[in-house]
Amino acid sequence: MTNLGRIRATCLFFISIALLLLGACAEDKASAPAVEKKPRELEVHGDVRVDDYYWLRERDNPEVIAYLEAENDHLETSLADSAGLRERLVDEMRSRIKEVDSTAPYKHDEFYYYRRFEEGLEYPIYCRRKGSMEADEEILLDVNKIAGDEPYFAVAGFRVSPDHKKAAFGVDTVGRRFYTLRFIDLETGEEIAERIENVTPNLAWAADGTTFFYTKQHPETLRWQWIYRSALGSGDGELVFEETDETFYAYLYKSASDKFIYINSGSTTFSEVRYVSADAPVAGLSVFHPREADHEYSVTDGGDRFYVWSNENAENYQLYEVPLEDTSKDAWSTLVAHRDEVLIEGALAFASHVVLIGRRDGLPYTEIIDRASNDTHALEFGEEAYLAFPGYNHEFDTTAYRYRYESMTTPDSVIDYDMVKRERTLIKEQEIPGGFNRSDYQAERLMATARDGTKVPVSLVYRKGTVMDGTSPLLLHGYGSYGSSYSVSFKTSRLSLLDRGFIVGIAHIRGGSEMGRRWYLDGRQHNKMNTFTDFIDVSKFLVAQGYTSPEHLYAEGASAGGLLMGAVANMAPELYNGIVAGVPFVDAVTTMLDPGIPLTTSEFDEWGNPNDKEDYDYMLAYSPYDQVSRQAYPNMLVTSGLHDSQVQYWEPTKWVAKLREYKTDDNLLLLKTDMQAGHSGKTGRFQYLEDEALEYGFLLVLEGITE
Repeated sequence: MTNLGRIRATCLFFISIALLLLGACAEDKASAPAVEKKPRELEVHGDVRVDDYYWLRERDNPEVIAYLEAENDHLETSLADSAGLRERLVDEMRSRIKEVDSTAPYKHDEFYYYRRFEEGLEYPIYCRRKGSMEADEEILLDVNKIAGDEPYFAVAGFRVSPDHKKAAFGVDTVGRRFYTLRFIDLETGEEIAERIENVTPNLAWAADGTTFFYTKQHPETLRWQWIYRSALGSGDGELVFEETDETFYAYLYKSASDKFIYINSGSTTFSEVRYVSADAPVAGLSVFHPREADHEYSVTDGGDRFYVWSNENAENYQLYEVPLEDTSKDAWSTLVAHRDEVLIEGALAFASHVVLIGRRDGLPYTEIIDRASNDTHALEFGEEAYLAFPGYNHEFDTTAYRYRYESMTTPDSVIDYDMVKRERTLIKEQEIPGGFNRSDYQAERLMATARDGTKVPVSLVYRKGTVMDGTSPLLLHGYGSYGSSYSVSFKTSRLSLLDRGFIVGIAHIRGGSEMGRRWYLDGRQHNKMNTFTDFIDVSKFLVAQGYTSPEHLYAEGASAGGLLMGAVANMAPELYNGIVAGVPFVDAVTTMLDPGIPLTTSEFDEWGNPNDKEDYDYMLAYSPYDQVSRQAYPNMLVTSGLHDSQVQYWEPTKWVAKLREYKTDDNLLLLKTDMQAGHSGKTGRFQYLEDEALEYGFLLVLEGITE
């Protein structure tokens, strides 16, 4: 151990003792909110579970609201000494946001579109200029003006019509993800009176600039179920497609060519695409290829042909060309064959090139294909770990592919890549007021060995000079579900942890797709335990390598990542000093047995269907709420949203109530329910910093860091 390390360890030791004596990190159980137990028996397959807190599902029950508010008060009382720190964190994180700013403009026909932000305002202003960025600015939508004093206000799905004369957008003022579609006449600047209530923001314009398609969700399950066609002035319009399979959902999209409107109807493991010409929107829908079990495919077009990526006999997918006049399987011609080392996740088609998007060796992969010669080349990015993904690409007849790039040490950058000259042009890099020197920080990519011998990628970032003798605090993030890969991104707010000596890491565990489709399959359904044990094994690896120790190791995950947090808290509580579980999906068995709860039926292929005895037994073995036991747990911060449409507020609420009853320690157990937000928390450019400051303040207090 270095002298600096010994000094740090000694200081942390005495700080820990002082905090223990003062009780700063110990929960006063007498002051913790009391909640009544109302036992309810839940019997499935002859197995009876008793849920004492099932009644907390009663959203309109005043007792429930009172309990949630009491938990919020308890959190504030428990963290009262950190209130000043949290205020400083908000100010600090806000100081790194350029208040007067704009997004990189993108060209769409003769217009340049962008969003800009004004000092002190929470929401963007949608703008455009005609011909060049030197032309006069047109303000299309000022979200700040229409938001007014609404405590929650979200705009999504802003879409300009093909003739650039109208725009549509969705507004949600609750957080439940029920939107009202609203429309603007871009020639007059006035909002059109017509509105369509309680739908999704998923919309596609037909070529005539008046007809549009939109998606409507089920009012209870929230499953995206119905596709409507309407025209301005026609109200709700006409139902053109209903997805009757309760395990499927449907959504709309268009390609860069603007030639077709597509409806993708899919579940976790298979899909079906319908399409209609954007020039003939009232024509009947055509089925591209009928759905088949375990066959996932998606479609785009290059104007004169279709491009299909499919996993039929190709676990990591392959890319096909298909003629417009014949989409039968016999007409599919392989353009990019299956490769073990590359997972194909999608494709963008331009007039002269196709951009293949995927993952290789756990990192984003981009391959350019010349449509005339079929010559290919891959983009190289030059960092150990990074994020690269498509930006706005509205121009079809262009050789410029726009993408966004960032890493744990590189701010968000917008880049145009000339696919012929193979040259990059930096359009815009995120500016950080107050100065940011990337050379002050170090990123690493490691491979941890899981208990079954599998190598699991780990991404780390820290400030140079951070000691690596086991005394440094380390925050480890994880997700590992739905085949969603955890992005290695840049966050200005994260600097508040790094500059205070934290190491921040991401465990790229099975259940995501970082290492290909097999990585996902080995972390779902009856392989789900791999997700949890991978995270635990990565944690042990980081301790063994001297990056941290259990006294200074923290874990964070949200949504399905919150399920991960609940599982590891039950399975290996001794490994962590603290856990942050955001909107956690922790009552897995009960939720998946209830088809009336949002997302349940469409996720049987992800988790399993507990109506099946084998699935029930497997899920019950890890379901965090069911596996709470009488043991010591780490310090825990749990967050929730009363109007959450993805994970119902009662899951984290019940979990905290049961944890407080069962746990044998005096560690902090705190529940924060946002009474005015949903799954994604606060809206607004600066409001979300309060959520970040709460989480960071919680971690810093546990480390004895008060400045």
